[in-house]
Amino acid sequence: MTSEAPPFWWEEPDWRARVLSPVSWVYGVVAGRRMAHARREKIAAPVLCVGNLTVGGSGKTPTAIAMARAARRAGLKPGILSRGHGGGIAAEPHLVDRDHDSARHVGDEPLLLARHASVVVTPRRADGARLLLEKGCDFLIMDDGFQSARIHADLSLIVIDARRGLGNGHTIPGGPMRAPLNRQMGYADAVLVVGEGDSAAAVVRLASRAGKPVYAATLRTVKAKRLAGRDFLAFAGIGDPEKFFRTVSEAGGHVAQRRVFGDHHAFAEDDLAELAADARAKKLELVTTEKDAVRLATGSQAARDFVAGLEVVAVEMKFELASVPDRIIADTIEAYDVRRHGVSRAG
Repeated sequence: MTSEAPPFWWEEPDWRARVLSPVSWVYGVVAGRRMAHARREKIAAPVLCVGNLTVGGSGKTPTAIAMARAARRAGLKPGILSRGHGGGIAAEPHLVDRDHDSARHVGDEPLLLARHASVVVTPRRADGARLLLEKGCDFLIMDDGFQSARIHADLSLIVIDARRGLGNGHTIPGGPMRAPLNRQMGYADAVLVVGEGDSAAAVVRLASRAGKPVYAATLRTVKAKRLAGRDFLAFAGIGDPEKFFRTVSEAGGHVAQRRVFGDHHAFAEDDLAELAADARAKKLELVTTEKDAVRLATGSQAARDFVAGLEVVAVEMKFELASVPDRIIADTIEAYDVRRHGVSRAG
């Protein structure tokens, strides 16, 4: 099974994008109007939205984790709102329990996020926000939710991958854009460019012309030295699996074989048996992402046994300027103060 995003979305526009352009135009108009006319409920706490302009992986989860850490350094109790992609949670807000919840139930990303802050999973953002406030949280982070705009964000941080950028620039279904670029950028307050490359140049130009801050960061592999000199069968079921394969290679590991599964893939025992057999036959070690490992570790007994023998690659966000996360937290609080009281604490 391949990634859910068609590969042509991330290539130069071709006949497929052109054929779908009328549908993309309609989708873009509807999505843009939804953003313009959405009723955004105002929450009695600072709200930071960590979003992106396209579907697929851009680095939102490690960014949200970095923001939660910064909020805690500032003496705050952060709470994170998530839709729980890949999970089967009902509409009612659910406070993630790391010890008992599974990825099949709440999704893989919420389980990772719950290591750093309280996490509520629900499509009802406002209800989820109220539950986090009841649990004592005083700073809220929306993991995604930029386009849905169910609650008012005091600061919207757009995360964009420097290598992938906007893909072919077309709106769904002809490309990966969730809404027209100009419409989305009108609601963005800051941009974080992750990685190396120039594919985010158009977004950087728009942000700079509007006087919006642009930050830079890279994803750093935790304990990268462990991968050096080893031969791997690498597998991943995430939004941008190629980024993971590059990460292993850049850390000195040799990706001799790769397997791509759909984003948030629920691994069956047949998948695991096939991966193990391929690795044995070619004398390779198995390596996967932290998100995939979370799904396996909260799955069946066979999956838990399988993940125990894997090399798991964890990444964290490294900002070009170490002070950036603290500044974003401070800017969010300042915007909240202006919203609530008409004046910032700094003023």
